[in-house]
Amino acid sequence: MPDAISKALRERIAAEAGHRCGYCLTDQHVSGAQMHIEHLTPRSRGGRSEPANLWLSCAWCNSYKGTQTEAVDPDTGDLVSLFNPREQRWSDHFAWTDGGVRIRGLTPTGRATAEALRLNNPYIVPARRLWVVAGWHPPA
Repeated sequence: MPDAISKALRERIAAEAGHRCGYCLTDQHVSGAQMHIEHLTPRSRGGRSEPANLWLSCAWCNSYKGTQTEAVDPDTGDLVSLFNPREQRWSDHFAWTDGGVRIRGLTPTGRATAEALRLNNPYIVPARRLWVVAGWHPPA
């Protein structure tokens, strides 16, 4: 398979990401679900399976992102680039609200990403509530 991702590269990306989704910060060890290797620029848009274009993503974020690289900021209506977890700092663009259960976008990029990737979808929010009670969430 051309442009395949080796097991060693998968392990390297997972370690660099701290075994957390780059978008919603879900911890693989807490969720019990294997994370996906996400192409920041999708292969369908010319992205390569090389370290600079790869990061860890949970199944929810990866499926909602699809081939998107941009989305509309719900506050301004402007089309902006999605958050890039390899190049940008999460805390510059997002904050935890509702006791660590919900993610709020702080910038146009953060707001557009939160909306496009449905970072507060009705499946993950109840799980986060349980993780908070257990003391496993939100991440520091």
